[in-house]
Amino acid sequence: MSPPAPLGPPPSSPPPPALAAADALGARLRATRTEPGANVQLQALALAVTANQPVLLWGEPGIGKSAGMQQLADALGVELETVIASVHEPSDFAGLPIVGDDPATTGVPMAPPDWAVRLARTGHGLLFFDELSSAPPAVQAALLRVVLERRVGSLVLPESVRIVAAANPPSSAADGWHLSPPLANRFVHLDWTHDPRTVARGMAGTWPEVAIPAVDPGRVPGAVARARGVVSGFLTARPGLVHHMPAEAEGRGRAWPSPRTWEMALRLLATGYASGADREALAAALTGAVGEAAGIELLSYLEHLDLPDPDRVLADPDAFALPERGDRQLAFLIAVVAAVQSELTRPRWEAGWSVLAKAVDAGVPDVAARAAADLAAMRDLDWPVPPGIDAFVELLQLSGALPGGG
Repeated sequence: MSPPAPLGPPPSSPPPPALAAADALGARLRATRTEPGANVQLQALALAVTANQPVLLWGEPGIGKSAGMQQLADALGVELETVIASVHEPSDFAGLPIVGDDPATTGVPMAPPDWAVRLARTGHGLLFFDELSSAPPAVQAALLRVVLERRVGSLVLPESVRIVAAANPPSSAADGWHLSPPLANRFVHLDWTHDPRTVARGMAGTWPEVAIPAVDPGRVPGAVARARGVVSGFLTARPGLVHHMPAEAEGRGRAWPSPRTWEMALRLLATGYASGADREALAAALTGAVGEAAGIELLSYLEHLDLPDPDRVLADPDAFALPERGDRQLAFLIAVVAAVQSELTRPRWEAGWSVLAKAVDAGVPDVAARAAADLAAMRDLDWPVPPGIDAFVELLQLSGALPGGG
C-alpha cells in the first residue's frame, strides 16, 4: 500500500517566460529604500505601538494605511497579521465551540482562529484589524474583548502583541457604520493623511523610515513619576474632563475623555518622557487618546509646566525650590510622591517630607495635603516620624493616615 500523499499544494512549476519577465519587473518596482524624515503620523503611531496602546488609523481608501502597517512591522522586526474585520462573523473573534467527550465536566472550549494561534505561538507580533468601520455592530461588539482583554475564544494573546486597526470615515466606507462608543473608547485615534511630496518621492523609490522610540531604562522611574504628576495634577484642576462622552454619534465614535483614555494618555506620556519622543508626535498621540478639546487643554498645561526630574529632587531636596504657580506645585508634589512609591526606601521617604515641607514654608500647605496623606501611608512602622511631617500632623490624624498622638 502506497503512503498517503503529503498535505499542502503540489510543487509549483516555473512560470512561462513572459510571466517570469513580468514578475521580475514587479520585483524591481517593489525594491525601494527608506531615508530618515520627519513624519509626525508615523512617529505618533510608533509611539502608541511602543506604549502598547491599541491604535485606530482613520483615513480615506487607498491612502496607504496597510502599507504603513507593513513598514511598521518591518521596523519592529515582527510579523504582521492582517484581519479584514468587515468580512468576519462575531464567532470568528469569540471563538467556535468545540465539544469534547464530556462537556458537562470539562466545559466547551471556544476554538480560536489560525491567526490568533500563530501570534500566541510566536509570542509577539502586530495584529492589524482593517476596515473596522465597515464591520457591523455585532462584529464590533465581539472585537471589544480582543482589544481590551486580548482574548480570542479561549486563547489569550501575549502581552507583547500590539493591536492596530484601520477605518474609513463612514461617508467613504463600503456600508460604513459609526463605531460604537465602547469600542471607540479603547483606541488611540490617529488621522492618516498623505503628503503629496512624500508620495512623489516614494514613486521615485524612497519612502520615509519608521523611527521606533527607544525607551531608556534609566529614565523609566522619573518618566513614570513625571507622567503621574502631570495627568493627576491636570485632572485635579479640570475635574470636568475626567469623563465627557460627546452627544453626537460621530463624536462618540472617535476619541473622547474617560478614565480609560486618561490611563492611555498616562502611558503615552510616560513612554514619551522615557524615550525622548518628538513633541509633535506625542501631542498627536495624546490628542488621539482623549479627544481634541481635552487634548488641547492638556497640551497647553504641559507647555507651561516643565517639571523637574523627581528622582534628582529626592537625591538633593534642599537644592530645589518649589514652583511658584499652584498647578505646577500640585503636579510637582504628586510626581515626587509617585517617585518615592516606585522605589520606596527610608532615605527617599524622608526626602519626600523635606520636599513637602517646602510647601509649608511657601505658605501653601493645602497644596501638599493630598501628597502628604499618600506619603504617610507608605511609612514602614519601624521608621521614625520625620520633622517635616509636623505641619501635617493634624490633617493626617483627621484623615486617619496617622494615629492619634503622632
